[in-house]
Amino acid sequence: MHYPTPIAKLIESYMRLPGIGAKTAARLAFHTLDMREEDVNEFAKSLISVKRDLHYCELCGNITENHLCDICQDQTRDKSVVLVVEDTKDVMSLEKMREYRGQYHVLHGVLSPMDGTGPDDINIATLIKRLHDAEIKEVIIATNATTEGEATAMYLSRLIKPAGIKVTRLAHGLSVGSDIEYADEITLLKAVEGRREI
Repeated sequence: MHYPTPIAKLIESYMRLPGIGAKTAARLAFHTLDMREEDVNEFAKSLISVKRDLHYCELCGNITENHLCDICQDQTRDKSVVLVVEDTKDVMSLEKMREYRGQYHVLHGVLSPMDGTGPDDINIATLIKRLHDAEIKEVIIATNATTEGEATAMYLSRLIKPAGIKVTRLAHGLSVGSDIEYADEITLLKAVEGRREI
């Protein structure tokens, strides 16, 4: 079916989102058409604000409106432990369990030679720079249990261990091939508690 240009463009825009196919995109576009104009304007403002007002924390790479994220600014957090994750969504998932009180470091990806992603393409240099801080005694690597996540964990371990810092990996309470953002709080808690040195 041939849609009028404005709705066709909106459908195309929705289809750019992950997991949104043509049928869902059309349903969302027609739902948007039925929304009140104030709600649509608020939705549009939210989209623009996310792109304009958020950036990455200068220290850990988490999303923030400031130079440092709330976690890095929190003086009650344990600065001797850094938990390394692939993505900012993983920080949010781990924070839900309310048990981990250390710092984070967000890589913004994993090593994937097949996709052309090497060490310079993810946030490793900032992590290594942070490790020169004498306070850090342990790095917990919490990359996903995928081939790329495991390769990234091993690479980081080889970089960090010579500095005399303890390197641990989340226990595999997380099933192989799963993403941290989809795990429940109990699974995440058990994975953090059962971490092992690598």
